[in-house]
Amino acid sequence: MNSLYYVSIVIFSGMLCAKLLSKIKLPNVTGYLIAGVIIGPYVLNVVPLDAVKSLGILSDAALGFIAYGIGSEFSIKSIKKTGKTVILITIFEALGAVFLVDLAMIFIFKQPLPFSLTIGAIAAATAPAATILVIRQYKAKGDFTTTLLQVVAMDDAVGIIAFGISLAVAQSLIGGVATSLAMSIMKPIIEILLSIIIGIILGIIFSYIGKKVRGENELLSLTLAFIFFAIGISLKFNASTLLTCMMLGATITNLSSNSSRFLSIADRFTPPLFIAFFTIAGLELNISVIKSVGVIGLGYMVFRVAGKMLGVYVAASITKAEENVRKYLGLALIPQAGVAIGLSLLAEKSLPPEYGQPIRTIVLAGTVIYELIGPLASKYALIKAGDIK
Repeated sequence: MNSLYYVSIVIFSGMLCAKLLSKIKLPNVTGYLIAGVIIGPYVLNVVPLDAVKSLGILSDAALGFIAYGIGSEFSIKSIKKTGKTVILITIFEALGAVFLVDLAMIFIFKQPLPFSLTIGAIAAATAPAATILVIRQYKAKGDFTTTLLQVVAMDDAVGIIAFGISLAVAQSLIGGVATSLAMSIMKPIIEILLSIIIGIILGIIFSYIGKKVRGENELLSLTLAFIFFAIGISLKFNASTLLTCMMLGATITNLSSNSSRFLSIADRFTPPLFIAFFTIAGLELNISVIKSVGVIGLGYMVFRVAGKMLGVYVAASITKAEENVRKYLGLALIPQAGVAIGLSLLAEKSLPPEYGQPIRTIVLAGTVIYELIGPLASKYALIKAGDIK
């Protein structure tokens, strides 16, 4: 079967499952993920594993559009209003997860230090996509939502840097693994800076050209071309697609007087793309790995969430943020997917098998759980915060 056949199956299945589950008030994204699990290679095998790999371009495109939308929340006006709070919350929630998982692995589960440091660093990563779709579906608006969007946007940058440092330390502790501590720390920082520079340059060019475009169809075509180019050039130079497209959106927001037109035009293209993205994410969830992670895997899942919630609470208390942010923002940071899986793959390649393979298995199992319960937790947090009416 060709790829377009599987694309049609993916979109139709996602739509159908989301429609059925909406009867019991579940978010659409949960329906898409469950549809993917059911038709995927690990259950019914309607879409086999080799076909899943061929659909990766859709996932890359969707993630780019999601990041582009997140970037639009970073106007200078909103940053001035929430900047200190957002930065502190992001650092505390990410490092809260890192330290709590580290401590649990070392002192409760008696795991070796290299294993503990590496899996603890992966705990920092949060997947923004599921939370963004919940916000869009229920048209959530308010200070809580704005803060949440900005935190999930910055989270991966903190997580990538923390992982680079932790992996370098883990490798030096193991010994016999050829590595430069300085280069291991600098590599993620260079990746982040490169992503930011590419995004800003493309945003400046887009803002200039966009002023000269009048027709809606031409503007849509221009927007798609720039987002696809941002994704493509990021992949070519091993930069972060998420950060590049986020900076593209942020630059447009702050440079163009007509930014709302540029940013909203992309929404005409994204609904089927987002359905495909989350259904494909479901295809990749192998639920059988859950039973193989044992008590250590369960500990990782629990202490990661606890660390994020504790980090949010402490940072929000220090900055005197709203009570809703203090109490509920951590719940909306549960999802974990693409970045964490990528980091676990890097850990598997960089560490001896006795460390790398269990890390990969635990992170994959965590992804299954987090992606299924995360949207529900995000919806609950947004309702309790009063941003979903």
